[in-house]
Amino acid sequence: MKKLYALVLVAALSTVALRSNAQDGFNDLLKSNAADATLLFKNYANPLFKGFGTGLNSGWNNTADTKKLLHFDLRITANAAFVPTVDKSFDVTKIGLSNRVRVDGSSTTNIAPTFGGKKDVNTPVMALYDNNNNKLGTFQMPDAVLSVIPAPNIQLTVGLIKNTDLSLRITPDIKLSDDAGTVGMFGFGFKHNIIKDFTKVSPFDLAVAVNYSRINYSKGLDVANEDGTSNANNNQRIDAKFSGVNVQAIISKKLLFFTPFLSVGYQTAKTDFGVLGKYVVRSGGVPSGNPSTPITYTYTTLTDPVHINENSISGLRTDIGFQMNLAVFRIYASGSLGQYKSVNGGIGFGF
Repeated sequence: MKKLYALVLVAALSTVALRSNAQDGFNDLLKSNAADATLLFKNYANPLFKGFGTGLNSGWNNTADTKKLLHFDLRITANAAFVPTVDKSFDVTKIGLSNRVRVDGSSTTNIAPTFGGKKDVNTPVMALYDNNNNKLGTFQMPDAVLSVIPAPNIQLTVGLIKNTDLSLRITPDIKLSDDAGTVGMFGFGFKHNIIKDFTKVSPFDLAVAVNYSRINYSKGLDVANEDGTSNANNNQRIDAKFSGVNVQAIISKKLLFFTPFLSVGYQTAKTDFGVLGKYVVRSGGVPSGNPSTPITYTYTTLTDPVHINENSISGLRTDIGFQMNLAVFRIYASGSLGQYKSVNGGIGFGF
């Protein structure tokens, strides 16, 4: 159980990285109105969503061969998706922000790094305005976090009848801590060796496979109300679901204990990400007539300000790799070409 807990903890690390390394900038994004906050966060987190989608669709199969009835293997794999240059930054002036959120005059750049961009670079300073063009404040866009998006998996594969395998990826929702949040995973897949439907002896194996998986993540937030009131009953939280579907045609050839494979398929991945709860932010200002406090600010409550529901990955992918069987032990490795390039590796055992 401790090993399973550790694996689930690792599975949450890339999501937790968003919290730990960019928390201040993330909180600042909520100072704008809901539509602008969604645009800023969507463009910033784009590589995180695509990297998760790539990882969910990776590591399912390393051979076209299928198992005998009730034979199984249990594997632990880790995937690394590489963020391409095009997704490492974005121009904040070209994403459709309203006139209430602008690059501040003190800013030296309007190019912001994404979650998967280059670290330790100047990030844009954004200014907030009300509908009367009163300046309400400024905030700085968050820095980059990771240019390689990790996604580990634990998978059990069991042989069924008629040259078919069933694969499962299941971890119950586990609360790692108040700071890290709660994470869980569910996935399943089928693989059928079609070459054995026609002949028992063949120089190679040829299979079709379809797989589905989903990661659920939730975490409480503690974003201060800008009017100074308590946020104790605001129910602030992140609620996210990342899901993926992968359909493959796989060809492989067993050479003693070494089995190379090649697969071609189509993958999709969906992101459903929400910043939920109530957030009190500065929304306007009127002249006070007092020189020490020239503007009296007004405030508004944003409810569930960010909701991103999109297909983050969609297109062809190709995988090439191998499986090594060393008695009951297994070694897996592969690389993939798709919207994001990635590598996958792992170990396991079975019979």
